[in-house]
Amino acid sequence: MESGDIVEYIDDQKTICAVVLEGGNQRLRLLTEHNREVKMAAQRLSHRGSARLNLALGRNQLVQSLRELSLKRSAIADEIETELLWEILNQEQTWIDLKTMTGLCFPTDADDDHQAGVIRALFKSRRYFKFRPDRFLPHTEEQVAALIASEEKTARQDNLIDAAATWIQSVRSGSTVEAPARHQEITEIIKSFYLFDKESPHCDTARAIMKKADLTSTEALFNHLVAVGEWTPDENVDLLRFKIPTDFSQPVIESAQSIPAETAGLFEGTSRVDLTHLNTITIDGQATLDFDDALSIETRDDHFLVGIHISDVAEHIKKGDLLDREARSRGSSIYLPDNRISMTPPLLAENRLSLKRDLIRPAISTMVKISLSGEIISYDIFASIIRVDHQLSYYEANISAEESTAIATLFDIASRFREKRLSQGAIQITIPEINVWLDESGIPVVNRVNRESPGRILIAEMMILSNWLSARFLVENNTPTIFRSQPKPKDRILKNGTGTLFQNWMQRKLLNRFVLLPGPEHHCGLGLDAYVTATSPIRKYFDLVTQRQLRAVLGLEKPYSEMEIKEIIGQLAQPMADVGRVQFRRNRYWLLKHLERRIGEKEEAIVLQRRRNMYTILLKAYMIECPLPQSSGINLKPEDLVQVTIQHVNARNNILSVFMG
Repeated sequence: MESGDIVEYIDDQKTICAVVLEGGNQRLRLLTEHNREVKMAAQRLSHRGSARLNLALGRNQLVQSLRELSLKRSAIADEIETELLWEILNQEQTWIDLKTMTGLCFPTDADDDHQAGVIRALFKSRRYFKFRPDRFLPHTEEQVAALIASEEKTARQDNLIDAAATWIQSVRSGSTVEAPARHQEITEIIKSFYLFDKESPHCDTARAIMKKADLTSTEALFNHLVAVGEWTPDENVDLLRFKIPTDFSQPVIESAQSIPAETAGLFEGTSRVDLTHLNTITIDGQATLDFDDALSIETRDDHFLVGIHISDVAEHIKKGDLLDREARSRGSSIYLPDNRISMTPPLLAENRLSLKRDLIRPAISTMVKISLSGEIISYDIFASIIRVDHQLSYYEANISAEESTAIATLFDIASRFREKRLSQGAIQITIPEINVWLDESGIPVVNRVNRESPGRILIAEMMILSNWLSARFLVENNTPTIFRSQPKPKDRILKNGTGTLFQNWMQRKLLNRFVLLPGPEHHCGLGLDAYVTATSPIRKYFDLVTQRQLRAVLGLEKPYSEMEIKEIIGQLAQPMADVGRVQFRRNRYWLLKHLERRIGEKEEAIVLQRRRNMYTILLKAYMIECPLPQSSGINLKPEDLVQVTIQHVNARNNILSVFMG
């Protein structure tokens, strides 16, 4: 190439006309029709001909000449009917050089400008020809059809992106605008991207929408979905993110309705032991609707007979039936400040399976013979029928502990059992529980619960006792189930079940995760040689599985094999992890919503640890951790008490910041 030669190249899908200022075999310096100088490899040129410009004309005149030439060549390109040309040539399926193609388009007087026009035309409409700067290959009919479909899809996608961006911008500005025709499709794309980010199949489209709409964060997408009524301001996105169903299909509901509402007389003539004569109580939280455990106690001459009665859910939900498959897919009931999602339809969980007062219900009862000094003498597990006489809240049980001999005795037995576990190395973590719920106007209310009240200790220890005895029963009968064990902690801070709030909080961080196995191993946290959970079969599928194994030993059904137990543990690992995340995050969300109303207020906190430029502290009133920036001249150490002021809270973004003072 020499100086003065007129050339063309393609940049950003556009053909640019230029003149060579400095030639060479490899790199060229060009002046373009847009009055820009660029350096370019000769191989990038799309057209080079014999036409030239006199560089002595001056820059402005050169640019003007290039523009006129570019317009002329574009006009020539517009004369070419590319589709008609393809229809004539597509049967050939051979490469056609530039000179021949130009001759077909312009049989007479074809020059450099016509060649450049042909290149422009065939590059612009590449659906018909495979493009090379000096030759062209007609596409097959199938290829053309596929390219047309792709172009239409791209155009449809571009239209959707434009419509979505316009809609979002108008909603953000507060304009009253009708939703686009494809608003539901746009909404699903936005939802998917907000929930799953890079994992969304619509990731690229959503990002294009955000770019077109000048959005810098996905929070704007959430706000749009709220503004158009798709989501509420407090939408629980984790339920959507983890694909947790909040209702039940009609077949599942119909299956639940087939279970008898009244069971009086249903078990006459069976092997179940009639315990309806016992004075039986339940003790639960005030808002509890599903009652799956009850207690009884009888005072004999030289011992107590304590009954721990668990609703026999497996009597009605049979292994492998529709209700069982539904419960297994969910894994657990979910309890949130603003919602309750049962593992089984509420018709069952809160009524037909629930140990409600004055109703006869099938149960699996553990009757424990305990000496007057609190030692366990013996136990027996069997199928029974019971009738609950009293349903108490924890508050009522705490009051009754001073008045009721039965509750006082149960509390004493529970306390002795805890002392025994502690002597066997149990680690008793004593941390206040923070309950969050919404009042009638939807405002979060926070309540600090003392987990060491008589009623709560009584129930906790009785359930641990029942689960331990169930584990022993299954071990003695060589029956696999979902045993729960726990390795020793990484370090031990607490001694003999006592310690400060700081010590309890840090000890919990040092605990190892529990392990689920089909065989028994030591549970360090509880100080027991074997442990299962079987006391919440209405709420937890693991407990229902263990209950079925107990029933199998009692001859009521066929047991799961060890392989089936392993499969269930594996299948429920992810659903149970998701349930835990949803419950933790939603409780934290509403706690932060509560704190949003308390910005500027002072709180007492415990310093937990020091990091590089900050401390981690625990707000005592809310049992929630947050960072505290280091203040110059103040040196804190773990377990120090400090006064902090709530500075900024954003529940949706999980932000809580405080400062010293």
